Amino acid sequence: MSDQPDILDAPVTEVTEPGDHERFAHYVPKAKLTEAMVNGTAVLALCGKVWVPSRDPGRFPICPECKSIREDMAKREGAGSN
Repeated sequence: MSDQPDILDAPVTEVTEPGDHERFAHYVPKAKLTEAMVNGTAVLALCGKVWVPSRDPGRFPICPECKSIREDMAKREGAGSN
């Protein structure tokens, strides 16, 4: 079993301060997302962003840093299965 967390298939959205124009959908571990949605607690995205998820992620572009990290993780997992 891998030490890597299960990654959410659909990203969740960053909640930003008023006037913040850079909003992205971020990837987080599935278990942490469920806990955050139920309890209203903060989550840590792959890129290091911390926030409380509360919006529809489909309305925002995926965080480029989260996307890159997720792709690298998938490559390493694929290479390890050979």
